[in-house]
Amino acid sequence: MIWWVFTAVVVIGVLLPIYTNVEGYPFYFINIVYVVTFITLTRYIFLLRYTFLAKRERIKLILFFLSIPFVFYLGQELNHFQTFLDEEGLNAVTGFLPLSSGTGMIQYIQNEILLFGVGSIICAVVFPFRLMVSIWRFRNKGTV
Repeated sequence: MIWWVFTAVVVIGVLLPIYTNVEGYPFYFINIVYVVTFITLTRYIFLLRYTFLAKRERIKLILFFLSIPFVFYLGQELNHFQTFLDEEGLNAVTGFLPLSSGTGMIQYIQNEILLFGVGSIICAVVFPFRLMVSIWRFRNKGTV
């Protein structure tokens, strides 16, 4: 429960500057997905033995197969963001902010989405392998 509160605080902290400065921002949902995915999968990769997944092989196997399309979804949405910036321009994201604050906000948005987007894609690629190692260890050694 503490980790979900931590994740919510990070999501609010990351998106609050965008929410207060940018009107009509079209990438809230995928931004939240990236931050939650990055934090949650990082936690599961390194602390799997302390989670509810530790001794549940079937759930791990299901998550293994669900992560394959999820990786493609994350990559597709990151590509959609980059394509949007290329086609619409950087100012389409921030609207009509003054030049001084608009430039900083554009850089913040672009860097934040790239950080959490690429981080979540990397974690989503590593996570299934961690699940398979955990299943193998549980079956052969009795550990997670």
